Amino acid sequence: MATALNAPTSEFEKIDRCADLPHRPRVLLGKMGLDGHDRGVKVIARALRDSGVHVIYSGLWQTPRSLAISARDEDCDAIAASMMSNSHLVLGPRLIEGLGKVGRPDIPVQMGGILPEKDLPTLLKAGVHKCFTTGVSLLDIVEAVRECVVKRKDRISEHPTAQLARDISLVHAGEKLRSDAKRRRPKRVIGLTGSPGAGKSTLVAALVSEHCRRAEKDPSLGRIGVVAFDPMSPITSGALLGDRLRVDFNRLEESVFYRSLAIGGEDYHALDDIIELIGGCEGEGGPFDTVFVETVGVGQNETLIRKHVDITGVVLVPGMGDAVQMDKAGILEIADLFICNKADHHGQHELMRDLRDIAGKRPTIETVATHSTGVPELYDLLMNR
Repeated sequence: MATALNAPTSEFEKIDRCADLPHRPRVLLGKMGLDGHDRGVKVIARALRDSGVHVIYSGLWQTPRSLAISARDEDCDAIAASMMSNSHLVLGPRLIEGLGKVGRPDIPVQMGGILPEKDLPTLLKAGVHKCFTTGVSLLDIVEAVRECVVKRKDRISEHPTAQLARDISLVHAGEKLRSDAKRRRPKRVIGLTGSPGAGKSTLVAALVSEHCRRAEKDPSLGRIGVVAFDPMSPITSGALLGDRLRVDFNRLEESVFYRSLAIGGEDYHALDDIIELIGGCEGEGGPFDTVFVETVGVGQNETLIRKHVDITGVVLVPGMGDAVQMDKAGILEIADLFICNKADHHGQHELMRDLRDIAGKRPTIETVATHSTGVPELYDLLMNR
């Protein structure tokens, strides 16, 4: 009997399919070229996450170089590049070439999408690890990712940033780190925390862009690093790490080191080591003197980030509660400054009034991160406290 056209698709079973591997697979999903559709990639991202994979999604319109830098900094086990713009024969080889230039020629590239059968031998000869055409099952994609996972080595590259990325993977996993790894506490370590949906990732991206813009005129500001945490599934231990999606790596390239990590709860056990490793890394662009730490979306009781950073900014948005909520103990107590993001939304005036009531001498500032409104002023506050 034929299946009705309006019949629901079967649900992908949420099972940890990676528990037997040496470590959780880290996969970068990216779309190169001018293709503006990412629904299919999101389906794949969810299937991988629901199989126990840590998935980094870099977004649309990526260049081969931006994907290579992202895969290196995230210490990925594989890149899954989606192609639908008929440019695979050009962009695929450029991605492989780009990985070599940024110090990680060993990261396998898997390519899928609208790939003509006649072009597959050319792509494989150019160094693409595996090709997927339409009709491949989600389980086949999960298995291809599993095959790329091997036990991590402690030394992988002469490129300092590539080696930094590997050192972070090892220390985050609780593994022994090479004895000559350089460590230095950066000049500024700034934490941004707040509830889910407050716009922390967009705000961090705007602050990073502001820093890079100023550093072009004043190199003494140094480079900037970001450590962004996202929640790990309590069922499969998978994670969808989408924070770097907001950053324009096509423009910033090596100016920023951005690392996404999945944790359960407030497990910041390796954060101090990670911060010191970033501060100790010096490449051609100079030292990382400023590091932003973006927490997972938090509630009232989640306050541990303050133990690891020099300055804590709490991000709130209009409509989150009345004045009584402001008087409750917890996250609002740890703020060195308050940020009313999405200040163009209804309820902004009430939120700012309530914040000023509890802030005392602590600064309060309004931002609209999507338009960079208030971001230069926030940057000045954070850098000069």
